[in-house]
Formats: sequence, structure tokens, C-alpha cells
Amino acid sequence: MAKNRHRWKIQLGATLAANPFLLNFFQGKISRGRLKGICVPGLNCYSCPAAAASCPIGAVQAVIGSSKYHFAYYVVGFLLFIGVLLGRVVCGFLCPFGWFQELLHKIPTKKFSTKRFHILTHLKYGILLLFVIILPMTVVNEVGMGDPFFYKYLCPAGILEGGIPLSLADSSIRASLGWLFTWKSCILLGIAVLSVFFYRPFCKWLCPLGAFYGLYNKVSVYRLEVNESKCTSCGACSRVCKMDVEVFHIPNHAECIRCGDCVATCPQQAITKTFALKRQTKKKETVT
Repeated sequence: MAKNRHRWKIQLGATLAANPFLLNFFQGKISRGRLKGICVPGLNCYSCPAAAASCPIGAVQAVIGSSKYHFAYYVVGFLLFIGVLLGRVVCGFLCPFGWFQELLHKIPTKKFSTKRFHILTHLKYGILLLFVIILPMTVVNEVGMGDPFFYKYLCPAGILEGGIPLSLADSSIRASLGWLFTWKSCILLGIAVLSVFFYRPFCKWLCPLGAFYGLYNKVSVYRLEVNESKCTSCGACSRVCKMDVEVFHIPNHAECIRCGDCVATCPQQAITKTFALKRQTKKKETVT
């Protein structure tokens, strides 16, 4: 079975690029340089000691409730630009927490399909709407800053990259840990265990950033195209897809993370990655 064997190198490079200050893990401090005024495209916690920039979801939650912060326009514009340009390429190549789940999935155990749980893929859109948009817009402090509801109550990346490393390095932080740390640690543990048996459960079911980028998959400049004259509808692409996409029917489905496994697997070389400004037409149904 052919696979995109070099994708992990890009994922590693993207993770290190987003988190270059590795020595901060031992010092128990957060980088507060000028780069924290910009966002990385993937889910990477602002409070991670090694992080050079901000998380787009955290930034949106903080300023979406007030138009007086110019940063709000920048963050929304940045997300729109990345979405229109790449769609969920970010999930497949540039997201550190997505890669974390993939590494756990490589642990040799019996694996299970998530197709029967397809209805759960809609949860992440509800989380995006409620925890990232509605609540931060309506519950703001006296200076117009929204409460980061997703980061505060649900985000497993925050506890993995920020909460745990900082508490291990700083005794004063350990002494102040409360029920939120325990609650989010349980969420992280649950996601980690599920990731061993199911492919990217957080990305499929809970990630608001993946939900946002998925909205642009069908119109993004970077896309998959199926050559109808070559495609025999054998289904090899769909069988290899761990995101449960029927590739030869809907190559630019909202769940596709552009990993490239379908491209490498197709025996007819009918699937290609391309940059295209025009929208792809639907594949004609074959008559049997």
C-alpha cells in the first residue's frame, strides 16, 4: 500500500518552526517576543513554553467580542486567507496536535474505523460556533476581551503544550492547580487513548480550527482533482482514506486533510494535487 512517506518530515519541521524555543521547557517560562503578535496556522498553544507565535483559535476568542482591537481583523483575515489558499492542508501537514495524534496512532494495536461514528464529525462545527464565536462575543470583560472558553474548558493542546510543561517546571504553578487542570487532563487522556485506536479523533470530531478550514475545502486554491477519463471507480482511494472520504465522488470533502495517501494509492494515477482557481465539476456517475 503506497503512502506519503515523507509527510512526517514536514510535520516535524512545522512543529519545530512553531516551537523553536525548546530551552524554555526547562526554564518554565513563556516566550513573550514580538512574534506572539502573529498566529501560526495550526493548533499550537500560546502558553507552550517553546511557542514563538499565537494560536489562531485562542486569538479569535480573545478579541472577537470587540471591534476596537485591530488584532481581531488581522486574525480573521489570516484565517480566511489560509482557508481559501490551503483548506485543511494545515491539518494534514502543519498542525502539531494533529501530528501528535498520528504518532499515537502508530502504536501497534488493533485499529478501528470511525465510519460508523460519522455523525460525530458535526460536533466540531457546534464547538466552533458556540465556544469560539458566540460565547466569546457575548461574555466579555470591561476592556472588551472575550473569555477563551474553548481554550479554558476543552482544548487538549493547551494542557499538553502549556499546562503540563509549565506545572512540571514551576512549583508555584503546581501549587495553584485546580479542577480545571484535572478536567482538561482527563480530556487530553481520553483523546490520547482514542488516538491509539482511532485515527485523529480530535481532528474529526472536536477541533474548531479543522471545522473552519473544512468549510473552505471545496473552494480552496490547493485542491485534489480526479481525472474522469482515468478513474475506474475501483474505490482504492476511499479504502485507504483514514478520514473516511469517498475520494472519487467528493475529492474536496470537508474532512479531507490532503495527506496524499489517495494520490499515492490510485492504480490509475487519476488523482492529482493542484493549485486551481476554478471550482471542480462533479464527477459523472458511471452507468452499469
